[in-house]
Amino acid sequence: MRELEARYPESLAVVGVHSGKYITERETPRIRDASIRLDAIHPTLNDRQFRVWRAYAVRAWPTLVAIDPAGRVIGMHAGEFTAEALVSFIDRTLDDARSAGTLVEGGKHLEPDPPTIAPGELAFPGKVELEGRRLAIADSGHHRVLVGALDESGTRLRVERVIGDGTPGYRDGDAPRFRHPQGLAFRGDLLYVADAGNHAVREISLASGTTRTVAGTGHQLRTQRDLAAGALSSPWDLCVVGDSLHVAMAGIHRLWTIHLDTGTAAPSSGTGAEELHDGPHAEAALAQPMGICVAGNALAFADSESSAIRLADLSPAGGVHTVVGTGLFDFGDVDGVGDDARLQHPQGLAAAADGRLLVCDSYNDSLRWVDPSSRRVTTWVRGLHEPEGVALDTRFAYVADTNAHRIAVVNRADATVQPLAIER
Repeated sequence: MRELEARYPESLAVVGVHSGKYITERETPRIRDASIRLDAIHPTLNDRQFRVWRAYAVRAWPTLVAIDPAGRVIGMHAGEFTAEALVSFIDRTLDDARSAGTLVEGGKHLEPDPPTIAPGELAFPGKVELEGRRLAIADSGHHRVLVGALDESGTRLRVERVIGDGTPGYRDGDAPRFRHPQGLAFRGDLLYVADAGNHAVREISLASGTTRTVAGTGHQLRTQRDLAAGALSSPWDLCVVGDSLHVAMAGIHRLWTIHLDTGTAAPSSGTGAEELHDGPHAEAALAQPMGICVAGNALAFADSESSAIRLADLSPAGGVHTVVGTGLFDFGDVDGVGDDARLQHPQGLAAAADGRLLVCDSYNDSLRWVDPSSRRVTTWVRGLHEPEGVALDTRFAYVADTNAHRIAVVNRADATVQPLAIER
């Protein structure tokens, strides 16, 4: 829709209708924050009781309803679409409306509402990555990446390098630009970035700040032609195992692997169907994976749309199995074991030395421990603001507390929380 809004600024009016699947998604302040975070430039209606959904006989997310200037429904489309696929339809509709004298042109500017909490040094940070005392932050709302060193206390970061000038864009080289960067992964003096808004994976030289694209074209994968050109779709998180960079590819419900020695990239788990289905890699179905980490001989990932934590074997001969989660519409806030436990749209996770996973249970504003061996879920910290990413050391958990615009430092000994102090 952003492409169409830019193409027809004086003649096309867009109104978002948000009919939230999750309970948390029906809260107006959260919808406001999400709209700001995603740079939405049109008004959004909170259809929390699904009244508009039912009035227009909508049955799927997303659904596009086209209404002409006379107020008549002239078309509907359920599912994803490209801007180009709608251009001829919009042109014909505008021509007809101009001929009939019903089109009133001229864009109407609406001032956006302020966020619930005002950004500061950070704006909607998405992910955080830790290696020794070196910490990287995806400052997603500012379209940049911060890298620095923690002091001895572990609660203060001295920023050593800022990559990105704060302007959204897609540019490699010595003055790179990013668009809503998310997942991060260190590999020696290189830092890999899931540049989600540009549908690309980027590599930053920490010595120079020089950036290059290792996968993706800057455009979203939608067609076979896009796939052949090397396009990706919403890469959201990363982890490195040897010469392989594993990608949680949220937009097409798959895990991908980029072979860093050859530069080749291909799906490694999932059919592309949005579902919770275990089985061999080529037969399993995932649902918007948004967090990934190494867990022993497997990749643990947060399968956000199924509110699940799942494991994908590193061996190509293995497969995918679910630790917690039972389906696309099964979610909640319940501790327990196995199928009795419930999460709500988790988006990040990190593996502890004892084998447990610390999960950002984003829509429950909490951190939960998940034990893959026993399948037990235990709530550890509450009162966060849609946390999306987490990194662990022996003393602290560093949490991208997204809607609070901070990195929260959680003491592992007593679960106390304080903001990370950031110094230039």
